[in-house]
Amino acid sequence: MSIDTSKLSFEEALEKLEEIVNQLQDGDIKLEESMEAFQDGIALSKYCSQTLENAEETMTKLMSESGQLEAFEEPTSQGDV
Repeated sequence: MSIDTSKLSFEEALEKLEEIVNQLQDGDIKLEESMEAFQDGIALSKYCSQTLENAEETMTKLMSESGQLEAFEEPTSQGDV
């Protein structure tokens, strides 16, 4: 399978991850397919986690301690996740 997370939105990645989890829980796939699905699931999980961390950092930078908006500069890309 090999998932390319660079072409997915957070919502798409989460949906694919849910599909993989359901597929693995059902147990109706061969061992080799389940190993590939598991690897894809790990990649999707890391991508979703990193995306959420980035969103949290962005929100933290946008808000000051008093709840007022602060100036914000878009972070530069740190490569593919």
